Amino acid sequence: MPRRSAHLEVMVRAARKAARMLVHDFNEVEQLQVSIKGPGDFVSVADQRAERILYEELRRARPDWSFLMEESGERRGRDPRYRWIVDPLDGTTNFLHGIPHWAISIALECEGEIIAGLVYDPVKDELFTAEKGEGAILNDRRIRVSARRDLGQALIGCGLPVRNWEGRRRGFTRQMERVADEVAGLRRLGTASLDLAYVAAGRQDGFWEFGLNPWDMAAGVLLVREAGGLVGRLEGDEDLFAKGTLVSGNPWIYPRLRRLLEEAGRE
Repeated sequence: MPRRSAHLEVMVRAARKAARMLVHDFNEVEQLQVSIKGPGDFVSVADQRAERILYEELRRARPDWSFLMEESGERRGRDPRYRWIVDPLDGTTNFLHGIPHWAISIALECEGEIIAGLVYDPVKDELFTAEKGEGAILNDRRIRVSARRDLGQALIGCGLPVRNWEGRRRGFTRQMERVADEVAGLRRLGTASLDLAYVAAGRQDGFWEFGLNPWDMAAGVLLVREAGGLVGRLEGDEDLFAKGTLVSGNPWIYPRLRRLLEEAGRE
């Protein structure tokens, strides 16, 4: 098994600790108190508790570093070079409906560059990790993006706009129709961090979604790149975290998927 850096060990310990509580709550999901945070976007007591655990664990290990968290926003530390980017429960809607497909996502940013990433699926006990220049790992084995070159045989993941009228105005329906006509199948799994991890592991050949936040994708982007894949943004690749449409895939499928999406945008 490849050695983990001290930073990544901190991330793994924090994720596993938060996961124990999340799994307990997932098994009692009907009793959870849930509040509506926005259209199609929910926050649960479990979500908030998990974020608190992750914050406490990461801060204990690296007390001077900054945070960007889904629920609590930005917390600046004394050392501006390093920042944790944390989604304590990606796939909240799946979680609240008893669907066992959700994850914890943690990324470490150093001077604007993601240098370590983790996506943990506690239900399946699948731990996806990556460090810049060191490759991508699933549990104890290295992973690579798929070698599939034929778009007609490709399985592509996507995110659906949920009451997201801006996403629809940007032509998602046309994108979906255009891509569906060319590929073997489309999947909407509802957890962007795992969609990207699945691209890294070769389970999906590509993935796109509009409107992701940094905590949804920071760890997954590094996973895909370290597994040999490509990631970009339709609106321009200079800042992947800027608002727009994230696209990822293996080196052969990615340019073709991106071209289909761009063509749909011009129709």
